[in-house]
Amino acid sequence: MATSVLVVDDDPTVSDVVRRYLEHAGHRVVLAADGQAALDAYARERPDLIILDLMLPGVDGLEVARRLRAEPGPGVPIIMLTALGEEVDRIVGLQVGADDYVTKPFSPRELVLRAQSVLRRTGPQTVPVAVLADGDLVVDPVRRTAHLGGRELALTVREFDLLAYLMAHPHEALRRAQLLESVWGWTFGDQSTVTVHVRRLREKIEPDPAMPQRIHTVWGVGYRYEPVGAADGA
Repeated sequence: MATSVLVVDDDPTVSDVVRRYLEHAGHRVVLAADGQAALDAYARERPDLIILDLMLPGVDGLEVARRLRAEPGPGVPIIMLTALGEEVDRIVGLQVGADDYVTKPFSPRELVLRAQSVLRRTGPQTVPVAVLADGDLVVDPVRRTAHLGGRELALTVREFDLLAYLMAHPHEALRRAQLLESVWGWTFGDQSTVTVHVRRLREKIEPDPAMPQRIHTVWGVGYRYEPVGAADGA
């Protein structure tokens, strides 16, 4: 069954080009031209992925992302389209839960590759992967679920992948560039993407994000995951 992608952009030329490239790659595409139409289409279609322009009439892209991320469960992956050079917008987009971003003007082929990368990470796993456990934090890469203290965490696609990668490499100082390549599949890109996702993860798994117990900053390098399970007897 073809995966469905909701493309949200008020520029009909952009929407049509993206639609044609996605359909050529085998995806079913639904179009929406504004934020409210996007929310309505999401409720009706429950797409596998949303490609969401930041600047929309009425309800803007950031507000659409906020409302979608307020829903329970893992949530639909979102790739946000932002204007070239608007770093603040990209950071805010990641902070509200976008899994990836592409800057305008963009290559439709690159956008399709980014979309397929995100969809692969959220699709069914064909190779068994061990459950990752650290005390009361349990991550199941096959079911793509994460629980803390028995409560399921609402993680975006990239947040989940980043957490799983960190937990699978405990005690290692991991460079931001290494995380960007291993988790995002990017050999180049804005490393602040990693920083924003780490911040969001800390808000969800750390008792005090300002004094993290699990995800530690290695100054001048990146991050290191330190399990706490052994310390509390788990």
